[in-house]
Formats: sequence, structure tokens, C-alpha cells
Amino acid sequence: MKNYFFLLSILLSLLGACTTKQGEHSFIKVNADGQFIRNGKPYYYVGTNFWYGAILGSEGEGGNRERLHKELDFLNSIGVSNLRVLVGADGENGVETRVQPSLQIAPGIYNDTILAGLDYFMNELRERNMTAVLYLNNSWEWSGGYSVYLQWSGYGKAVVPAVDGWPAYMEYVQQYPQSDSAKVLFANHVEYIVSRTNRYNQLKYVDDPTIMSWQIGNEPRAFSADNKEPFARWMAEVAAQIKSLDSNHMVSSGNEGTAGCEEDMALYEKIHADPNIDYLNIHIWPYNWGWVTADSLKELLPQAKQKTKEYIDNHMVIAKKYNKPIVLEEFGFPRDDFQFSKDAPTTVRDAYYSYVFDLIRQDRERGGLFAGCNFWAWGGFAEQTPDHIYWEKGDDYTGDPAQEQQGLNSVFATDTTIEIIQAENEKLK
Repeated sequence: MKNYFFLLSILLSLLGACTTKQGEHSFIKVNADGQFIRNGKPYYYVGTNFWYGAILGSEGEGGNRERLHKELDFLNSIGVSNLRVLVGADGENGVETRVQPSLQIAPGIYNDTILAGLDYFMNELRERNMTAVLYLNNSWEWSGGYSVYLQWSGYGKAVVPAVDGWPAYMEYVQQYPQSDSAKVLFANHVEYIVSRTNRYNQLKYVDDPTIMSWQIGNEPRAFSADNKEPFARWMAEVAAQIKSLDSNHMVSSGNEGTAGCEEDMALYEKIHADPNIDYLNIHIWPYNWGWVTADSLKELLPQAKQKTKEYIDNHMVIAKKYNKPIVLEEFGFPRDDFQFSKDAPTTVRDAYYSYVFDLIRQDRERGGLFAGCNFWAWGGFAEQTPDHIYWEKGDDYTGDPAQEQQGLNSVFATDTTIEIIQAENEKLK
């Protein structure tokens, strides 16, 4: 009898351990009150954008697993456990303003070292109980996306804004929402990625709670008034496709808000009212949108704060109408005096970040729907190359993609911003 109780106690202990382990890796969902729930508790967060995670995780060109471990451990230490990540770039390598190495180098032809990097990265997140939002497409040129799918579908060589100009780029990519052939190529990519199994832990992606949500793309846009209906239809089709492949995970749009919907709130509402879209996204860019200028970052900070609040509030109306959480998943602010060096101070940016974080915390205290944010973007321990400001092959990856000045919006591990991020995540526990 003594042996029986001894064995029973061991069995119960093991069951408890399994339950705890499973609880630590539960799927993030939205409850009836419109709040994210993780491990049975409301989930609010300050996360980051870490688009190059899969590249760092590879053992091929661009890979640096030692740095990846260091970055993830540091992020975890400051409470940043939610990362928004690019699945991989599309198109041939060698385009100066495009992330490289590419994941999908031709339709359905994949660089296996980057696939391995994605698997490794996801397994490292899982071991640290971190989560990822994985985006699958991009309306901008820096990872291929729209323009590369069009090129593969016979629309001529992909237009590069830095070479051909922005008007030519906009005219080119506005063909995407109405191109059945380009959208089929992307649908094939979605099925391939969502259906894969991680080679490092043998978990199917659809069964891995490390994924918070699949995201249709980075800032998907219609790019013209004539495209509004085809664009909304395509977004709904992709969301339905992902849900048909994966019933465990949430789906998000990756959209900027009205800034990514031809300034049309009705279009934004239509996309996010879809039952297959589980929560709302917005992006905010005070410098890019002209709320501040390079020579008036400090002076126009009050205006940036005011316009930020207005933008959030306007989209919060839609969140409340459909009882869905809303996430500010991209926002950035330049370093003082519009400097790019990691040695330059970040006092104005710190003030702006603090303002955004306060809005999330205040809404949490009210049990509201403003559930979190992912600042743009994590530069971490990257070393800068002093003789040029745009990324070149062999440089460390920072938070700024290849088409932007390196250090423009990056948050480095040495920045004073780190203290603000860590303090806010402590408050959100």
C-alpha cells in the first residue's frame, strides 16, 4: 500500500508538471469581453518588431545563432516577449533595397537555410515562452511581396522605388489586388508555410502556441480607390484560407488603419469586421506622416502626441463596435536631432514611447481593448558600420530594413529607451 501511494504521488506530480508546462504554452485567444487571454489571464504587452529573426536563426548567409540567443535572452529580461516577425523575403537576391537572403527565391522554390532559420527561431522562442506574430506578405519592396509576385506573374520586372521612383512603384503594385495569378502564387506560399512542421521540435506550426497570430502581410494596401473592393475581398479570402488550414491560431491583417485604406474608415471597418480577422491592427508614424519634421522633433512632440491619441481613438470606435482587441503593432520615432548613430541620445523618442505606453496601461486599468504594441524596431546588439548609413551585404541587421538609414528607428540594447520599456512591462504584469 505504501508503494501504491508513493507511485500515485509521483504520477500526480508528473501530471501537475505536464499541466503547468501546457499552461505555460497555451494559445492566445480573444474572450467574450474582447480581451486577449493567455494562460487564463488578460494579456497586455509591450513587444517589438524583429523582422530579421528567421535570418539570424539560419546557419547560412546572414545567420548568427549566437547573436540570436543573446538578443532573445535580453528581450526576455526586459519583459519583451511578443515579437512581430517576417516569415521571409521573396525574390532574387542582389536588389540593394531588399532584405537578403531571400526565403522564396522563385515561386515555390525555397532557400532551405532560411526555412531552417525560421524553425530554429520559433523553437528558441518556445523554449523562452515567447510569442510571435508571423507576417506572410508585404506591400512594400523591402522584402519583395506584392511587386515580386507581380513580376513572377508576368507583369514585367519589379519596380524599385529607389531606382524608378515612388509614383512608378505605386502604379506597378496597384495591379496586385486584381491579379488572380499573383494572388494564387501567394496562396500557395500561405499553404506551404502554415502547413509546415518545425524540424527542431517536430511540432506542426498549427499546433504551436508560440505563434500568437498569422498575419496576412506587412501594411497590405489597395493602392487605389478602384482597388478597394478587390482588396477587401482578397483580405477576406486569405483570412479564410488561413483559418481553413489552422483552427488554433488567430489571424490579423497587418494593416495600418485608415492610412493604409485610402483614408477610408469604411474600408478599414469592412476588413476588420470579418469574423476570420480576430483583432485590429494600426500603425503610427509621426515623422513619416509629417506630424514632426527632422528639425522639429522636440518642438512638435506635443502635436505628435495629440495626433497619436486621435488616430487611436478613431480606430478604437471600430474595435468597440465589434468587441475586438486593437494593437498598435508598428510605431517609431527618430533619435534626437535626427541622428542615426547608436551613440546619439533618444530623449524625445523616450518621451513619445512613454506616452504610448501610458495609453495602453490606462486602457488596461479600465478593462479596455487597447491590448498592446510592438515598437519599430529592435536593433539590439547590432554593430553599425560608420562609413555608410544604408545596409550593405555583410552588415549586421538592425531594426531598419535595407531601404532605410540604419539606426533611423532602431532601439539598441544601449539606449535609455530600454529602461522605459522594462519599467512598462513590469507594470503590465
